[in-house]
Amino acid sequence: MSPVCVDVYIGLGSNVGDSQIELATAIKMISELENCSLIKSSSFYETSPEGDKKQRNYLNAVVKIKTTIGPDALLAELLLIETQRGRIRQGKNKPRVLDLDLLLYGNLSIANSGLTIPHPRMHLRAFVLEPLIEIDFDLKINGIGLARCLLSDISGTLVKKLDGKRI
Repeated sequence: MSPVCVDVYIGLGSNVGDSQIELATAIKMISELENCSLIKSSSFYETSPEGDKKQRNYLNAVVKIKTTIGPDALLAELLLIETQRGRIRQGKNKPRVLDLDLLLYGNLSIANSGLTIPHPRMHLRAFVLEPLIEIDFDLKINGIGLARCLLSDISGTLVKKLDGKRI
């Protein structure tokens, strides 16, 4: 029996170095993973940082892939890409060269020490929902609801779509 191909959504963020290059490079690296196909990528969005407001604004995006890689193995691949791009983990809401979050893995719900799907705060973050809705307007977040309906509950966060910044 061949492995099942699953729709997966990955969030990308960067606010250190040339963030446009970091996001574009990460998208390319994700698309080159074995047993992964890039289906769609969002525009890039400039967003205000969470926590320490003294840091640079972020660039964020979301990609949709199809893959047969299991969720834990895919997370390991994403963490490896972060490391290869120079990510050093310094704590929550700190500046970063690259942040890759596994947002959704099909309709799967997972909660263990290393991985939670759907991503536990994605429905609270305009910088995730805006690009997610751009690439899949009718997307339902398992156990939460339609992504586009959640956006109206979020306020006070800068999310500005950059023109022409689509891969």
